[in-house]
Amino acid sequence: MPTKRSTPDFILLLVTFALLALGLIMVYSASAIWADYKFGDSFFFAKRQMLFAGVGIFAMFFIMNIDYWTWRKFAKVILIVCFVLLVLVLIPGIGNVRNGSRSWIGVGAFSVQPSEFMKLAMIAFLAKYLSMNQKNITSLKKGLFPSLGLVFLAFGMIMLQPDLGTGTVMVGTCIVMIFVAGARISHFVGLGVIGLLGFVGLIISAPYRIQRITSFLDPWSDPQNSGFQIIQSLYAIGPGGLFGLGLGQSRQKFFYLPEPQTDFIFAILAEELGFIGGSFVLLLFALLLWRGIRIALGAPDLFGSFLAVGIIAMVAIQVMINIGVVTGLMPVTGITLPFLSYGGSSLTLMLIAIGVLLNISRHSRY
Repeated sequence: MPTKRSTPDFILLLVTFALLALGLIMVYSASAIWADYKFGDSFFFAKRQMLFAGVGIFAMFFIMNIDYWTWRKFAKVILIVCFVLLVLVLIPGIGNVRNGSRSWIGVGAFSVQPSEFMKLAMIAFLAKYLSMNQKNITSLKKGLFPSLGLVFLAFGMIMLQPDLGTGTVMVGTCIVMIFVAGARISHFVGLGVIGLLGFVGLIISAPYRIQRITSFLDPWSDPQNSGFQIIQSLYAIGPGGLFGLGLGQSRQKFFYLPEPQTDFIFAILAEELGFIGGSFVLLLFALLLWRGIRIALGAPDLFGSFLAVGIIAMVAIQVMINIGVVTGLMPVTGITLPFLSYGGSSLTLMLIAIGVLLNISRHSRY
């Protein structure tokens, strides 16, 4: 059992609160017009996000004081529970459909997205597996296939909803963990080719995914349909310039950019706070990743290192995909921006993950 330090990583905690505070401000700014129109309350989304943040902060501090080895002990149980939830969400009457995906389970006036929590459950289980079987990771049969088999089983269940964005983040995170554990490059190349063919198959199998790809390459070919979100996002970012139009002064949130408080909140942030504001957000994420890498490198055991790597990889991949989509560099995937986008499951999951990382930092040697 690792020896506990008295204090967690202060910089990581400070950066997390900075991102969270900025997110609350931007959720209100981006959603006020839409919320007032739809619900008669301009603070509707902001108040719910504050509630999610409160629950998430409580969970973060609670988990920060629970030894991270507890995740190793209960990793299998947590993973099984998440698999059960992924089955339940597919059952009509239990799972709720939003934007064409059956991804939510209603809990009173709120909804829980099981696929979000599967990401952290898979990270914990894979960290345990890799720490116990690192010597076999160079073997396809004994190391790589068993770990990837479980990952792609979860991915397949998430795709039944379907939720390509969340599934992609989970798979990408697990691949980073396996790579860091010492898997052979040659194995990744072969599996990468197979994965690329499978990804192409998923795109071809659903017409709306083909539209997303074509709209990503040329959004102006269908400006009123598949290319609409990307075009409106770029119309938000462009006028922002260096310093932005000013907080609360966005034009695109006036019913041009659909639900700007969720996946495209960075576009509203860039419009209102400009290049300087957008760069500041990226700097905060860079600081968070830097502290996470230091914690992973200083962890006293392999499980702690792999767990920290998984959490940091999850955040990094999600940030890259979200901002890539918003800036027109990637197809639309429906990925939230960590800590900033509106969404209870995503925000709570991220704060729980940071709580785990903060606990590892209390043991790290750096």
